[in-house]
Amino acid sequence: MSIDIVTVSSARDLRRFVDLPWQIYNRADHPQWVPPLRIAVRDALDSKNNPFYREATRELFLALRNGKPVGRIAAIENRAHNDFHGDRVGFFGFFECKEDQEAANALFAAAESWLRERRLDTIRGPVNPSTNHECGLLVDGFEQHPMIMTTWNPRYYSTLVDGAGFAKAKDLIAYHISIETEQPFVLPERYQRHAERAMQGNRLTFRDIDIRDFDREVERCWEIYNEAWEKNWGFFPMSHDSFVHEAKVLKHIVWKNLAFIAEVNGDPAGFLIVLPDYHRAFKAIGNGRLLPTGIFKILAAKRRLTSVRIMILGVKARYRTRSIFPLFANEIDRRGRARGATTGEASWILEDNEKLNRPLAALGLKEYRRWRIYDRAITPASV
Repeated sequence: MSIDIVTVSSARDLRRFVDLPWQIYNRADHPQWVPPLRIAVRDALDSKNNPFYREATRELFLALRNGKPVGRIAAIENRAHNDFHGDRVGFFGFFECKEDQEAANALFAAAESWLRERRLDTIRGPVNPSTNHECGLLVDGFEQHPMIMTTWNPRYYSTLVDGAGFAKAKDLIAYHISIETEQPFVLPERYQRHAERAMQGNRLTFRDIDIRDFDREVERCWEIYNEAWEKNWGFFPMSHDSFVHEAKVLKHIVWKNLAFIAEVNGDPAGFLIVLPDYHRAFKAIGNGRLLPTGIFKILAAKRRLTSVRIMILGVKARYRTRSIFPLFANEIDRRGRARGATTGEASWILEDNEKLNRPLAALGLKEYRRWRIYDRAITPASV
C-alpha cells in the first residue's frame, strides 16, 4: 500500500500525467470542474517547443499507489525569474492529487529533491508553469464556476498543501460583475463624463487590436506588458518568443471589440484583453479532446457565451494616474454591454495591489474567489 514516485520519462508516462485529472474529478462530486483541453496541457509541458523552456527546465513526477496513478506534480526551475529577482526560488506546478496526504507529501518531496540538486532554496507554487500562466490554488469561492485560464480544485487540496508544511506567500483575488441580477452593476455617470472630457481633441483614444497587423500589435503589447507589471510581486519579463506564443492562442479566442489599445497622442499607453469564458464550451466536450467532435462543440457553444473574464489590463508607468482607471472602466463597460456580455470577472489581482483593489471596491464590486501561492524552504542536503 506504499506510494511509489515515478519520473515521467516515456510517452506512456506523459499520457498518464495528462490524463490524471479525469481519475480525480467527476461531474457528480465536482460540478464546477472544467476538463482542460489536453492539447493545451501538453503545450504548457512541452519543453522542446514551448519558448518558456528556453529559460526554464522542468521534471514531471507521478505518484502511484498499487501501480495506479493517484497524483502528479511538476518541478520547475525558472531561470528568467531568478535572474530578474536575484533569488533562488524553485517552483512546483500542475499539481493534482487524490485525498491522500502520503501521496501529496511524496510528490512534494520529489519536487524538492530535484530543485535542491539545482541549488535552489525555496519551493513555491502552484504555477502552471509560471505566474505568466495559470497559477494559484483555489482557497475560497469553490461554488463558483471557474473562468477561462483560472484554476479550480477541491477544498481538500489546501489541506494537502498545508499538511506538507507550506505557508502562504501571496493571495490572488477575483471580483464579480453582473448586469442581470436584482441589483445590477451600474458604472457611475461621472466615469462616462470623465471619459468624454479626456477624449476631447483625440489626445486619448481607444482602438481595437488590429488582428490584420498582428505582428506589430504584439510588439506594442509586449512592450507595455513588461513595463506595466515590472514592479508586481512574482513578475518576471516574458521573452519575446513566449509572448508571441501565448498571443497566437489568444488571437483565436478574443472577441474583437474586447481586445483594445489605449493611445495618448499616438503612443501606445496601455492595453486590455477580455476573454469570453470558453470554459463553458470546454465543459461540453468533457474528455478534453478537440478531435473528432470537440472542436464542433466549442464552435456551437461559442455563439451562446455571455460571460467574460477581464484578464489583462496593463498601462505604462508614465500614464498610470488616478484618472486612467475610470477611462478603462468606462470603455470596458461600454464595449461589454454592446457585445452582449451579462456577467464578468476581473482576475487575478494581487491582494495588496491597492491601485486596483481600492477603485474596484469603491465601485461596489465584491471579492468572490481567492487563490493562494505557497512557499516552503528547501531543506539543505545532508552532509
